[in-house]
Amino acid sequence: MTAVEEWQDALAEEGELTAPVVDRIIAVHGSRGTRAIEAVAEERVKEYRDFVVVVGHTEEYIVEDGGCTCEDSQYNLDRDDPTQRCWHVLAVEIAARIDAVDHHDMWYSEVREFL
Repeated sequence: MTAVEEWQDALAEEGELTAPVVDRIIAVHGSRGTRAIEAVAEERVKEYRDFVVVVGHTEEYIVEDGGCTCEDSQYNLDRDDPTQRCWHVLAVEIAARIDAVDHHDMWYSEVREFL
């Protein structure tokens, strides 16, 4: 079992972000893990009918199929290495395992019209 699978399994089993799980996430993912945990705690993982969005401090990032629209994901990370995930993808993975995704029964384009 990989280090990523270990924290994912532990988180799914606990159903919440306990101190040992947080420590595992940060040990594997560093500052990206920290930012992901903060985003989940601040309820910034939003699911719409078409995809999931993580609200950053200046932009919103679309996360689909383990990939993200952020520059970090597109230019800096190896998609084949599970330890290399942007904090947006990690936030979605964490939120999904602890039922902390903010669900919206609407299309994301409808939300963009309001902004």
